[in-house]
Amino acid sequence: MTRPVCLFTGQWADLPLEDLARKAVHFGYQGLELACWGDHFDVHRAATEADYCKGLWELLGDHGLASYAISSHLVGQAVCDRIDERHRTILPEHVWGDGDPEGVRGRAAEELALTARAAKRFFDAAPARVREHLAASGRYVVNGFTGSSIWHLLYSFPPVSPAMIEAGFADFGERFGPILDEFAASGVGFALEVHPTEIAFDITTTHRAIAAVGGHAAFGFNFDPSHLAYQQVDYLRFLREFGPRIFNCHVKDVWWSESMTATGIFGGHTDFGSDGRAWDFRSPGRGRVDFEGLIRMLNHIDYRGPLTVEWEDPMMDREAGAAEAAAFVKALDFQRSTRAFDSAFAE
Repeated sequence: MTRPVCLFTGQWADLPLEDLARKAVHFGYQGLELACWGDHFDVHRAATEADYCKGLWELLGDHGLASYAISSHLVGQAVCDRIDERHRTILPEHVWGDGDPEGVRGRAAEELALTARAAKRFFDAAPARVREHLAASGRYVVNGFTGSSIWHLLYSFPPVSPAMIEAGFADFGERFGPILDEFAASGVGFALEVHPTEIAFDITTTHRAIAAVGGHAAFGFNFDPSHLAYQQVDYLRFLREFGPRIFNCHVKDVWWSESMTATGIFGGHTDFGSDGRAWDFRSPGRGRVDFEGLIRMLNHIDYRGPLTVEWEDPMMDREAGAAEAAAFVKALDFQRSTRAFDSAFAE
């Protein structure tokens, strides 16, 4: 089974889905990971309207595209976060409401649970060939964030007690446990994109996050090497350690400096693309991620889901970059051999 090459629509939500679908085919993609913002995937319509999901599949099919995951990153971020005015810019109005922090967190949790049911209806309506691929890859998937009540405690000064950190993981477990139960009831996996500002942002915190939800079977990961590499986290080890929980894979590159810089890995409150940064996202193949090693490790863990380009490069035209990235991933991927290369000597 080949892994389909897809494009995540989150960075393209300024375009109507039909326009983006037309472009994606031209760029060379086989599918889209649909973001739950813009007009790309309406959670409430998908969960309640009889013909909405059918219409989405017809639109995708008209362009020869499929979909193997949807994204609820923005709403998921608000479930555990310390809520402030930043969240108003990323949340639907009905989730933001009056902006009361606990109310926002509660409504975000309800929306994420509803997203599981919407995803179930969406993927159940998929054409047979897509359902076959989803069955082979093991699950329906919603990618997303969790937010974190303790991210602001990352640098331990003033001193941070172990109890404060443990309370943050307990808060995550209490808030996400019921959400994951909803996902399990719908037959959908929630794939956290391990990422700074989330409850899990490296290998160590990922182990703690799994423990916090009691090893819940519906809890897995959307693997994106770019968020680990510049932190000096071993992203190939991440795949090795969490292989059965890798529900989805984003292809995004990152560059980081080999020498000292003016800003360091915290970014110095500079914008992406600013001269002098210690790291920046790059179009696939133009950074320092070992994609050869990544594909080999995905083969080792028998990952059969899509390879989805999340295109982010602040110094490159996005349409040229997206087309180049599609060709890069197609040339990069290969299936694991079904026989040893020297088996002929034994025949």
